[in-house]
Amino acid sequence: MVRVQVRFYAQARVAAGATRLDRAIASSDASVGDLLRQLKEENPSLASVLSISRVAVNGEYVDGLGFRLRTGDEVAIHPPFSGG
Repeated sequence: MVRVQVRFYAQARVAAGATRLDRAIASSDASVGDLLRQLKEENPSLASVLSISRVAVNGEYVDGLGFRLRTGDEVAIHPPFSGG
């Protein structure tokens, strides 16, 4: 089992109804894809936001859903945003 903290920003925070969640993934070989699937199953309103979001693990953006997570990682969900 892998335990991570998930932080949501912008539209993801609205869809999740929370700024931060602690999640346990029932695999010792958990990936970003596993976490995103779990989040979509728990909260279907997140599905559209997650499909367009970038994911950062411990402050670094990761490419691909296969990135392996470890207990204690912080996963940030960043939807597209604009500003000035």
